[in-house]
Formats: sequence, C-alpha cells, structure tokens
Amino acid sequence: MSNLPILDLSIIAVYLAAMILIGFYFSRSNKSSERFTKASGRLPGWAIGLSIYATFLSSNTFLGVPGKAFGSNWNAFVFSISMPLAAWIASKYFVPFYRNMGGVSAYTHLEKRFGAWARTYAVVCFLLTQLARMGTIFFGIALSLQALTGYHMQTIMLVVGVSIIVYTVLGGIEAVIWTEVVQAVIKTLGAILIIYLIVSDMPGGISKIIEIGQHDHKFSLGSFSPSLTESTFWVVLFYGFFINLNNFGMDQNYVQRYHTATSEKEASKSVWLCVWLYVPASFLFFVIGTCLYAYYQVHPEFIEVIKQQVAVERLGSGSSATAVQSMASTLLPSDYGDKVMPHFMVTKIPYGLVGLIISAILSAAMSTISSGMNSSATVFSIDIYKRYFKPDITEKQNLFVLHLGTITFGLLGMGTGIAMIGIKSLLDMWWELSGIFAGGMLGLFLLGMVSRTTKNAEALTATIIGILVIIWMTFSSFFPEKYAFLRSPFHKSMIIVIGTMTIFWVGLLITAFKKRFII
Repeated sequence: MSNLPILDLSIIAVYLAAMILIGFYFSRSNKSSERFTKASGRLPGWAIGLSIYATFLSSNTFLGVPGKAFGSNWNAFVFSISMPLAAWIASKYFVPFYRNMGGVSAYTHLEKRFGAWARTYAVVCFLLTQLARMGTIFFGIALSLQALTGYHMQTIMLVVGVSIIVYTVLGGIEAVIWTEVVQAVIKTLGAILIIYLIVSDMPGGISKIIEIGQHDHKFSLGSFSPSLTESTFWVVLFYGFFINLNNFGMDQNYVQRYHTATSEKEASKSVWLCVWLYVPASFLFFVIGTCLYAYYQVHPEFIEVIKQQVAVERLGSGSSATAVQSMASTLLPSDYGDKVMPHFMVTKIPYGLVGLIISAILSAAMSTISSGMNSSATVFSIDIYKRYFKPDITEKQNLFVLHLGTITFGLLGMGTGIAMIGIKSLLDMWWELSGIFAGGMLGLFLLGMVSRTTKNAEALTATIIGILVIIWMTFSSFFPEKYAFLRSPFHKSMIIVIGTMTIFWVGLLITAFKKRFII
C-alpha cells in the first residue's frame, strides 16, 4: 500500500494486527471442536446479533449497494424491507427447531428425514453458496483497494485472505463473533462518515442531492407492476423474503450462531437485533449511492475519468485512445456504478480518514469471509469427512480437519474472487449466484418441516424436478434464437422463488397422490 500516506497505512496496519491478536487471544482456550464450532454455547445474544448483522453487512453491501443505487434506483432496498417477516418465521420456528435438534450442523436432520442424499445435496448447495459469497466479497474488497493502492487485485486478495485465515483458524467461532462485533461498529461508522464527506463537499448540500435524486427517479423502489419478467418491487420482495428465509433457516453461517447462544431466547433475540440494525444500515448505503450520483452529476468531469478507466479495463491497457473513447461513450451508469465510491475515496477523502474508511471496508469483507470459512469447515468436518470417511474420528483429528478445512475454503474463496475479476455488477452477480444455489435447498427443508408424511421417494422426485427447473431458468437465456420460445420468461431473481416452490409443492402433490391412490 505504498501509494497511501504513512498515517493511513498505520491505521490499516493497526486494524489488521488487532484482528489477528483477537485470534491469538481466543486460541488459548480454543482447544476442542465444540469450542471451535459453537463457543461451548456461552455467548450473549447481543454479541451474536451484532455478528449476524456484520455478516449481512458485507462488502457486497458496502460497495455493491451504493453502486447499484448509483446505476439505477432504490429497487434493491426492497430486499431489506422483506427481512422482518423472514426474521419472525425464523425466531418462531427455526431457532427452536435447531436448538432442540442439538447438532451444530444445519443439515444433519435432512438425512434423518429423507436419507443421506438430502443431507449431501444441501451441503453441496451450501458450500457452493459460500464460495460464491466469499468470491464476490474478495472481489469487492480488491476492487476498492486497487483504486487506492495500485496493487494487483490478486495480490490484495492474497494479503487480506491470509490475515482472515490466521485469526479464524486460531480463534474459531468465538474469535469470528467478537471480531464481527468490532467490525459491525467500524463499518457502520464508516458509512456515516462517507455520507458526511459527500454532503459536506456537495454544492447545495442535502437539498441539492434530494432535488437531483427526485428529478432522475433515484428514490424509486421499482415498478409495482405484477410482471415477473423484470426487477419490479414484487420480484425483489419475493426474492428477498426467500433469500432471507434461507439465510435464517438453512445457512450454516446463521444456524451455527444459534448454538453459540446461552439460551433459545438469546438466540431469537440475536435474529431480531440483526434485522433492526441491518434495515436502517442498508438504507444508509442506498443514501450513499444517491449522494454519489448527485455529486457526480454536479461534477461530470469525474465521470469521464471513471468511464475511461472502465473502458481501459475491458479493452486492455494496450488499446488505442480512439477505441477507449468509443467504448467509454457507450457506458451507462450501471456499467461503472461499482467504481464510483473507490474513485471518490481516492480523490476526495482527506488523509487519515482514508485509512479509517479502508478499515471499514476491510471489516465488511473480513466478517463475512471469516464466518464463511468457519461454517464451511464445520459442515465439511461433520457432514462429509465424519459422515463418509471417518465416523470414529477423535477429538484431536476433528480439530485438525476443522483447521485444515478453514484454510482450504479460504483459499478456494480467494480463487473464486480472482475468477470474478471483470464482472459488471457486484450485487447482481451475488444475487444471481445465491438464488441459483439456495433455491433447491430451501424447498427441501420446508417440505421436510411442513409435511410429516412426505417420504424419501417423494422428496427425491420433487428435488430432481426442482433442480431441472432451476437449471432451465438459469441457462435457457443461452438457447439459440430458433429455440427462443423455450427460454424462461421470468427475471433471474425469481429462480430461488420458483425453485423453492417447485420442490415444496411438487413434494406435497406427490405425497397427496400417493396417499389417495396408491396406499
């Protein structure tokens, strides 16, 4: 980070060192797999709630949401509006279910309910979701820091990734949760600081931002049309509800935290604390995006610089000036939205404050990645290694597998982030991948909870049909023109909605048919 002043470098170095020291501190007592995976069930609900909030408030939110608001409007904020209903269902049904089940893995019960295939299927979906999540977050942090430091994105991912791996391996879930408590505070203050810096440098201040935002419809929550072919208010609401239901009900990241609480009441409290913090916090990041849009409308010369940078990235550094200018002239705000906040940080934030905001962005990335590493290692240890390779694993061997799994998934997450270099929209990429991988998992879980009469064969049939529907909705857009009539008419955010409901309703229908006509 040689391009940054010593003061900013010192702030970042202190932050990274503090995170690693927390890992060392908890490593003293982190001597068992139970301590590594669920902190022996002795953490307070408020700390767990801040931890879940920090996981939600990843760099996908810190960078992707302002970029999305800059490039379009507040349509994606509807995702946050859907959270309270999903949280109510989670606190009423999911938290008691997992606390009473006992086992730390979110997927063990699926084998008891439907067979080994169900557990394995859910585990594969979860691990793919984690790789997608960690990859987009690694990419997001590298995108921001590259603008500030000039270093290659791969190098940034490696340095940040190694730091996260060290404290996650050393301290386990307890270190993850307490570092996320610190990170939750840092990233929230970082968002408030960014808004202040934009508004204070904006000619006309808040009133001018509101005027420009209203004129260009930047505060719109999307069309209220019943159409499911575009990103309307209803499409995002459905998507948000099902994704949040999956997060609170099926995602090992969150389910594992329920087991770290001292009681069921504290676990439920953590879910609601997350919601009451995340909804207004996500609102702040949409405000940042709109503030940036208004700021760059007043300063269009900066937009040209950003467009030139994006054009060079897409064409290659050896491209002619004419080619770069030609491409730059065709770019829309949605094409360079993710680049705007890093540019503002480089050009407008005073020395010293840059280090604080970089620390906030780092905390946004590190919280989600560290929890993803820990939960992925936990699932691998319990649902794959112990289940299929070594059922009689000793405590020492299990702790070794957890450590090795944490390192492995951290490296795989970095590799996924490197593969994502060059994507157009960070938030769009994450929403699309999470919807694809989570759709079938949630449908199977709901089928098992709601219908006590559905057996293995019906669940397997419904899941296969659901997977086929998800594959069709994901890849039918690539069908040749002569097969255009076979393409999915739905927006891609509907993949998780339709995939989930297909598995759930097909399973119920097959069960009812079998009960009525066969048995």
